[in-house]
This record gives sequence, structure tokens and C-alpha cells, in this order.
Amino acid sequence: MKLRMLSVVVTALMATSAYADDHQEGVYLGVFGDYYNAEWENSRDAAGVTVDDSMGWGAELGYRFSKYWSARLEYADMDFDLSGLRSDSVDGDRIGIDGLYHFNGGPFYALFGLKSIDVFDNNTFANVGAGYRHHFSDNFAANFETAIYQGIDRGYTDVGAKLGINYFFGGASSSKPVEPAPAPQPEPEPEPVVAAPVDTDKDGIYDMDDQCANTPMSDAVDAQGCTLYEDKEVTVSLLVRFPNNNSSVSQQYLNDIQAVVSFLNEHPETTVVLEGHTSAVGKADYNKWLSKKRADAVAKQLIEKGIDEMRITTVGYGEERLKNTDDSAQAHAENRRVEAKVKSVERVKVKR
Repeated sequence: MKLRMLSVVVTALMATSAYADDHQEGVYLGVFGDYYNAEWENSRDAAGVTVDDSMGWGAELGYRFSKYWSARLEYADMDFDLSGLRSDSVDGDRIGIDGLYHFNGGPFYALFGLKSIDVFDNNTFANVGAGYRHHFSDNFAANFETAIYQGIDRGYTDVGAKLGINYFFGGASSSKPVEPAPAPQPEPEPEPVVAAPVDTDKDGIYDMDDQCANTPMSDAVDAQGCTLYEDKEVTVSLLVRFPNNNSSVSQQYLNDIQAVVSFLNEHPETTVVLEGHTSAVGKADYNKWLSKKRADAVAKQLIEKGIDEMRITTVGYGEERLKNTDDSAQAHAENRRVEAKVKSVERVKVKR
């Protein structure tokens, strides 16, 4: 868990703006706020007590040897929370030394060192971590770092973090040579004025690329300015009901039949299947004959209105496909019927 915490913080540091500070050699002094995550149990002088987190402050004195290397001495005043047999807090301190390696002389650095932490008893730790330093000026900088502490005297593994301010003594930092200002360049010749392209039919395609002039403004167009089309399924349905033991087509269904006639005329590639049905009353053989007769009666209406009989198929199902299986007058009336559904595909304009 602590290793994962360290990796998250290091990733956040690397994602920070990579401000490439020039290095400042010499002595520096820093102060910092300190957080230390400890989980020490059964210390030699405090059996049954667990030492938990600490918040504190500290100071450090360092020296930058070169672009890549520096070292420092550190002192931290710590305040550890306790749990277990005690629930108060206890003071402690940490002293140690660190070596720092500055990647490419920039703001990111790795650190390693030794620490002595005194709380109840004294423990020695080796530590390794990473940090980031941002210079506000040649002399002032802020830094943030985190590290893992591995106990040498006892097998504790802890995590710590510091946020501090550093002051560098001495002259200005080494800086990059100032490059001379570029020689003035002659002003470019003004570009010739080009007439704005025209879209006469307002379809979003300029006339120079429009292969279909005067496209209606309501139509969606392709890259050549021509109307876009899509295939759309269209259908018409028919339901004709019959009295008991009857195959005559009632006048009330003539308008519905005419709608089917109009659809078939508009779509000459289509055909229609007329399905005849009866109720469950009576003998099955007779009902099958009656259902076919009903389908033929509707077909006759279509033929009389000009539909080619080759486009019409009639089927009698009798009582095989009841719409309502109840044994009631209403159910029988629902089942005495002829049904049809005709489908076609139309090529229609796509609208804007």
C-alpha cells in the first residue's frame, strides 16, 4: 500500500509542468512541513502501544556540488499519534543525511539517505524517494518530495512527505547564453485578393463543386451537392371481418380495400397474400373451405378494381390460427376475418 502511495505521488510530480531550472551551486537553507506515516507496534519502551502518523516541521542545510549532485543534513520535529494502550500523542525527532541526484540538472531529483528517528526508542532507517524543486528566483525555491523509509534495527516500512521552501546563498545561477535578436525580415508581399466562393442554391456546396444546381433547400445533399436518398420500408394492412357462415364482403370495408389497391398500383413489384380465417364453431373441414372462400371474395374485389390476379394469392386457414381462443360470441366474431399485409421499399429524400 505504501509503495503504491509513493508511485502515485511520483507520477503526479512527473505530470507537473517540466520547468527546466538552471542549477544553482553553493549552500542553501530550507524549512519544511513534514508528514510521516508510521505503523510501529510494541516499541521496546512502550509495549502494547502502536505509533501512528506524525505531522511536524523541520529544517535542512544543503550544498549543491554540481549540475547533478547535492547533499543535505536534515532535522525534523515530529508529533506522533498513538493507539493501543495509549490514545494521546508523543514528541519525536528525526535527524539524517541525504544525497540528491538531479535529473539532467533540472527540477526533478531522486534522493537516498540514512535517518535516525527517536520516539520511545531510537531506530535507524534507510530511505529512498523522489522530489521536485521549482525556482521562483535565483535564490528562492519551493520543493515537494516523498520517500519510503525502511527500518534497519526493526523491520518497519514507512512513507513520508515534505513540502518546503529553500533559500540559496551566493550569486546568480548559471544561465544560457543570450542569443542575439534575429535580423529584421523583409515584409512579405501582399497576397492577391481572391473573390469569395459562391453557393447559389444555398445547399452548403460552393458552385465550383456543385454538380446538381438548384437543389431544393429542404433536401440534404452529398459532397457534390446532389440530393441524398435513403431506402424506407412502407406497408399497408387489410382486415375484413365476416358474419357467421358468410363470405360476402361488407360495404364498410371497400375503402380499406381501395387503400390496398392504391398501394399495389404505386408499387407494381409487390404481391399480396390474402389469408382467410374462421371461428372454431362448426366442422374443421367446412371452416377451411369457408375461410378460402372468404379470401377469394376479397381477391375478387381487388381484381375488379384492376389488380392482376397473378399478383394475388389466397389461403384458407380455417380455424387453425384463432386470434381469440375464448368460446364467446365476441371471440368468434374476431376470428371470422381475412387479413393481408403488403410491404415495399421506397427510395425517399433525406431532409435537412
